Amino acid sequence: MTRELAARGVTRVAGVLLDLGVSSPQLDVPARGFSFANDGPLDMRMDPTRGETAAEWLNRATEQEIREVIGTYGEERFAKQVARAIVAARGREPFRTTRQLAEVVGGAVRTREPGKHPATRTFQAVRIHLNQELAELEMTLPQAADLLEPGGRLAVISFHSLEDRLVKNFMREGSRADSLPRGLPVRAKDLPEPRLRLVGRAVRPAASELAANPRARSATLRVAERAGA
Repeated sequence: MTRELAARGVTRVAGVLLDLGVSSPQLDVPARGFSFANDGPLDMRMDPTRGETAAEWLNRATEQEIREVIGTYGEERFAKQVARAIVAARGREPFRTTRQLAEVVGGAVRTREPGKHPATRTFQAVRIHLNQELAELEMTLPQAADLLEPGGRLAVISFHSLEDRLVKNFMREGSRADSLPRGLPVRAKDLPEPRLRLVGRAVRPAASELAANPRARSATLRVAERAGA
């Protein structure tokens, strides 16, 4: 971000909006392999010209690796059972399509969450892992804050708890003054001003927005403002 803006002669911006969601075209085109709604190649790469596909990774990863990814990035209670089922299934036939994976996971997840397909968490986890989404976000947030002019705002829309936790913690830490040992004879006014100020509370979609756009159901918007005169 910093490099690309500098190449265009931009060193400060009035605002940055990060929309972290997978785009609807990516979900709606079966060939991208992000969704189990329609059968397609098990790809899931944001950049389909490079990197390992979901099928390639699932066909080679160890059961422990699959379990850790699904448990960590999907927060799936049945990660152990899902990983075991994936390894058993690929022994019979390599994974190639989204429907294959959805059916295997559906058979391994014992309870269904209301309104959610049993493979949702596994698909999310594999996608996050393949595209290193959380690592990308961790690199992007500090750059975005550094680019803001005083009074400029950083707004981030996240779509699952792992992303939101990163954003929340980054903004909270940035809004705190330097922490010093208790009892140190330093006046509050002499402490450096925090880099960020929190703007309001987290905002989530209202019922009217959900009626018009059901995919917004898990969205959370957080905003922080760059401090300084």
